[in-house]
Amino acid sequence: MDFTLDETAQAAKELAARIFADFAAGPETAGSAHATGDLRLRSALAEAGLLGLHLPAEHGGADLGLAAATVVLEEQGRVTAGAPLWPLLTASYALAHFAPEPDRLAWLGAADGAPRATVALEEFGPADPWAPEAVAQAAGDGWRLSGTKAAVPLGGGDAGAVLVSASAGGRPGLFLVDALAPGLAWEPTSTTDLAPAANLDLRDVPATRLGDGDGDDGAEAVLAAVLDVAVLGVCATQIGVMRGALALAASYLSQRHQFGRPLATFQAVQHKLADCYMDIEATAVTLWQAVSDVDERAARRATSVPVAQWWSAQAGLDVVHRTQHLHGGIGLDIDFPAHRFYLWARQLAGTLGADRDVLTRLGDRIASGESEWVLR
Repeated sequence: MDFTLDETAQAAKELAARIFADFAAGPETAGSAHATGDLRLRSALAEAGLLGLHLPAEHGGADLGLAAATVVLEEQGRVTAGAPLWPLLTASYALAHFAPEPDRLAWLGAADGAPRATVALEEFGPADPWAPEAVAQAAGDGWRLSGTKAAVPLGGGDAGAVLVSASAGGRPGLFLVDALAPGLAWEPTSTTDLAPAANLDLRDVPATRLGDGDGDDGAEAVLAAVLDVAVLGVCATQIGVMRGALALAASYLSQRHQFGRPLATFQAVQHKLADCYMDIEATAVTLWQAVSDVDERAARRATSVPVAQWWSAQAGLDVVHRTQHLHGGIGLDIDFPAHRFYLWARQLAGTLGADRDVLTRLGDRIASGESEWVLR
């Protein structure tokens, strides 16, 4: 399969790169990278039309599919420009494709920058995002949610709406709640990459369920589809982080000299960099296969998505470990950009499941014959 970007996606990639370069964290630490330029960055991306590339045209988007959103997220990761883009793009995808029209009109504003929405898809401990422990109960024409969601990006009043995963009678689904609804409480928390986040406590909170039909329109199918998009967003950002870390290491090693010649000319160093390059390209192939499968709603997305997720988690950490080590002592300096790439990669690698959990889910799907497992 040919994964070469078409002209439109390439143009989006170049435009995103220019905008992110203006907001790149530079020498700042990970915390200040998130604190500076966040709102201005989102506004700049919205004005350029880059936040709605994946949305249908009738919702103000460019109708270019997930591939276009993927290249934007990769460019963000490449410079670790602080903004919660993958949650925002995931939420807008869910609203555009699955929300009832009144809620879609009320909350869907990703294309023009307002209002904002986020996703609450994770819980504490070993909870599986595909089997949430938060509870949903039918109440009249709507639903009521109770439970706790962990480290919600853009947590608190900064998010207008929240898409929450919960289970009703043991069946998982996705629910839309107002971020300031009664019975909902936010507790600010710390994350590995130091991005703004908050734990979400739900106590009998009114909600709207997305998807009430059968098959692809059912509640379980809606949650699975949105989780697939969220995973792809995380993977695309991680690939950008990997590419940025490798570029930083290559630049440093070409300038740093030992024994009268650049460190980049040493064979052991070259082998480490080559390993990083191969891991990045292998991860990119699995991501683009998964993006294609999700866009086409192919059956094998059930396995190609976790394959991409495992590669981005495992290879992502391998790459940042190597590149940080190649910087020597300065790689441990928390004020040096190599440390920021490490923190971002560590956070992304554990988002929506650790690598061992992903392998378990992948194995279960292969064993059940849920989809073709061979990547084509």
